[in-house]
Amino acid sequence: MSERGKEGHLKVGKVGEEVAAKFLVQNGFEIKERNYSKKWGELDIVAVKNGKLHFVEVKTVSWDSLRDGNGGRVNQYRPEDNMHPQKLKRLARVTESYLASKRRAGGMPWQFDVAAVFLDLEHRIAKVKMLWDLILPAR
Repeated sequence: MSERGKEGHLKVGKVGEEVAAKFLVQNGFEIKERNYSKKWGELDIVAVKNGKLHFVEVKTVSWDSLRDGNGGRVNQYRPEDNMHPQKLKRLARVTESYLASKRRAGGMPWQFDVAAVFLDLEHRIAKVKMLWDLILPAR
């Protein structure tokens, strides 16, 4: 991937995380942390709602990247399809690290969610689709 491509990818990801965080706040969540990082993984958003911790992985795609060769939109791509088994294992490990470091493992219930964000940067439009309470693999 070219540097220009990497920068564009990083920009889309950063914008997607901002959109997801705003969506969560507008829907009654309190953001506790953003980009909690360990050498084995990162949690995009840690939020709380109704006494439950939500670990939110944000998957973003720009609508521009979903165009076919004729200028039409390719509708079958879903950002959450990038949640491959290796990624899920890393997320399980970093989630365990977060719970241990914050001493919340025994107190607050938690779940893992995915925010699939679709961006139309040209028209400044975003759509968020939430996938709630996914099961992480045992380590």
